[in-house]
Formats: sequence, C-alpha cells, structure tokens
Amino acid sequence: MADNVTTVTDFKRPTDLEMSLAYGLMEPWRTLLNPTFLSMDRIPANPPGPLLFVGNHTLYGMLDVPHLYFELYRKKDIWLRSMGDRAHFRVPGWRDIMERFGVVEGDREACGELLAQGEPVLVFPGGAREVAKRKGEKYQLVWKERYGFVKLAIEHGATIVPFAMMGGDDAWDIVWDAEDLMSSPLASLFAAAYDALGVPRDSMMPIAKGVGPSMFPKPVRLYFSIGEPIDAREYAGRQDQAALTELRDRVAKNIYSELDRLYVERKWDPEPSLRRRLMDRLLKSRFGR
Repeated sequence: MADNVTTVTDFKRPTDLEMSLAYGLMEPWRTLLNPTFLSMDRIPANPPGPLLFVGNHTLYGMLDVPHLYFELYRKKDIWLRSMGDRAHFRVPGWRDIMERFGVVEGDREACGELLAQGEPVLVFPGGAREVAKRKGEKYQLVWKERYGFVKLAIEHGATIVPFAMMGGDDAWDIVWDAEDLMSSPLASLFAAAYDALGVPRDSMMPIAKGVGPSMFPKPVRLYFSIGEPIDAREYAGRQDQAALTELRDRVAKNIYSELDRLYVERKWDPEPSLRRRLMDRLLKSRFGR
C-alpha cells in the first residue's frame, strides 16, 4: 500500500512533450475509430467537491478509455486518476506507463486519498470481471455486490459523473469465454496460469476475434456520452444499505440510459463504418462537399 500512497500524493501531470508524443501515438487509432462525444457540457465546471466518473467497461477494457482521457484533458482540462486492476501493475514497463499517466492500483484507500485531494477519479465498478465479458453480456454492467464507490462518494461529498461507452463490445466477437475455457480439456492449465498471476478465475479473459480470424479490433466507431451528474452530498451522513443501494442504482440507471441514447445515435449515424467515413472524407477533399 505504501507504493499506492506515494503514487497518489506525488503524481504530476505528464509534460507537454509527453502529451504530444502520446497524442501522436493515438492518432492512428483516432482515425480508425473516429470517437464521438455527447453531452460533455454536463460535466460541472466548478463542482462543490471532487468528481467521480463512473462508467461501463467494455471487452478487454483498453480500446476506448484512452480516448476519454484525452478528450477530457483537451476539452475540459480534467486529468483523470483511474483505479486500475492490480494485474496491470505486475507487467514491467506497462506498469511504468500506467503510473506515469496517473493510474493507481485500485483499492478503497487509494481512491479515498485521491478524492480527499480533490482529484477527478475514474472508476469502473465492474472491474476486471466486466472486462472479461461472457457471451451475451454485451454492454451489461457486472457490478456484483460492490458498493465501495458510492460509500466513498458519500464520504467525500463527490459529484458522480455517470458515462457510457459504446463500440468496444462490438470490436471483437467472443469465440470462447471463461465458461467455455474452464469446461475445456485445458481448464487446469488456464486455472493454474490465473492462480499464479493472482488474478481471480472469474476474470479470465475470453478468446475473441476481430478482423477476420485475427484479434485486431474491427474498425468500429466509438461513442461516449456523459450522463446527468449526481451530487452524493444528498446522502451526507448516510452509509446505511438502503442509501447505498439507492445511489448505486441511480448511477447504474443513468449509465444504461446513456447506452440507450448511444444505440439511437449509432443507428442514425451517417458515418458508422470505416468505409463510409473514408469515402466521405475523400469526397470532401476532392469536391469540397
């Protein structure tokens, strides 16, 4: 836990050079995935307390989140401090990148420390289990009985900013999910590997395909939508189960509402496919359309 506290208290935003390099590395992905953002104006400019962003995790968890980071930084000067699964911090090199960009190994103490400092925090209550989708779980919240994020929001008087992300669950087709893998002849090997890493077996990643038989993600468009903020001070002094459940359900309902909105947005999007987007850009560049 000492390392977490050091990371929380001593963090400094990446330099302009680091941001320029990171943004440049993201450019091919932005071109490929063409992210669109809705209702960014719902984010409070001068909240009475810290901001706690809460959203849905999509398959594999890495295709969309960086775009949200950059958009909030560029448009709102918000640098998110994300709660990351401990598995990320066991990979040399990758761990250093995560920490440099403000990700903290997720636990209650670290999250509370960030909120106490007034930092904008990003949490995915579904964690690794929600990233490790099963068949039929597309755009479903898998929060189990987790209430830690609403407890902390109440304790620190945070403004919860629900948000939804769409596209990530469509970039791959699941071939074998955790249940398939654990019922296969190689089940003992998969179980041993996850046990050795200290990762819960229910977070076993599925095997999926993207473009053709490869795991390269399909060039789907990414969509993001900010929901109506919820002021956790409404529950000040309350940590009873009824209050926690009510607040948790309000956040979940808000996220699902924004997902419904994104379904409609995608349905009527004139540029949903990469082919259509590239064709439109070609016509605009050649004929000024």
